[in-house]
Amino acid sequence: MDRLSAARVFIEVAERGSLTQAAERLEMSPAMVSRYLAAMEAWLGTRLLHRTTRRISLTDAGQAALSSSRQLLDLAEEMQHLSGKRSREPEGKLRIATSASFAEAQLTTAIVDFQRLHDRVQVDLMVADRPVDLVEDRIDLAIRITNSLDPTVVARPLAQCRSVLCAAPEYLARHGRPADIEELKSHRFIAHTFGTGTNYRFQHGDDNVELSVAGTLFTNETAILRRAVLAGAGVGMLPTYYAGDDLRRGALVRLLPEYEPAALGIHAIYLSRRHQLLSLQLLLEFLAQRFGGDTAPWDKNLPE
Repeated sequence: MDRLSAARVFIEVAERGSLTQAAERLEMSPAMVSRYLAAMEAWLGTRLLHRTTRRISLTDAGQAALSSSRQLLDLAEEMQHLSGKRSREPEGKLRIATSASFAEAQLTTAIVDFQRLHDRVQVDLMVADRPVDLVEDRIDLAIRITNSLDPTVVARPLAQCRSVLCAAPEYLARHGRPADIEELKSHRFIAHTFGTGTNYRFQHGDDNVELSVAGTLFTNETAILRRAVLAGAGVGMLPTYYAGDDLRRGALVRLLPEYEPAALGIHAIYLSRRHQLLSLQLLLEFLAQRFGGDTAPWDKNLPE
């Protein structure tokens, strides 16, 4: 049996802690994964895994073999590069996860453009209002908007997520435009259940300002929050990647621009820098170029 393939299977099982998940990721049957593991143990003459009905863990010999297996694959890849035999055409399926609002406003179009360049790459785009488990959900890449990163994963910064307090002209015609931060307290607010809620933090010059308001409508989905604000239901805080076009065309009006909400990082999250799929490497570079720079593309030419 191919020892390089056996080493690749062993690494995948060790990293995911599951034969089933490794089989799905490698597009093999669980029986084939088991045969590769048995061949690996026979080749090394030792048991590599502790297996129970609930979980898989490495033996001491397995820990040592994992490091050596990674070195073996690194060497094989280097030799393929030197011989010029490695295909540089990406293919296969990538599972990507992000929030619904970012998928709708920015990521879907970016993926379509990426696939125009690499038409053999398939994408399974998963949207969720909570962070997914990369291992459990078999996610190759997650785009997360946060300043609190999990130290067990690799994060690559893509852009900054800025937000704005805004309201529809119709709402402001009925309730007036707030002249200062104190006047905001008397307004109706549409709030994100799992985001900032009704507690906002702003940067005003050199000062940090906190504001608590009364919410009249709560939602866990940014698309619904935006729709309610556009309908004139109240004031809301929306990310500029999602509300930028509304602000530029005058459907929403930015309030108190001298008060800047705290920015969040937009990060590409993945499990490891080692043994990355070529399609994932290229997509990471594509997204970094698309969203990166001193100013994110969606923040350009925003009205003050």
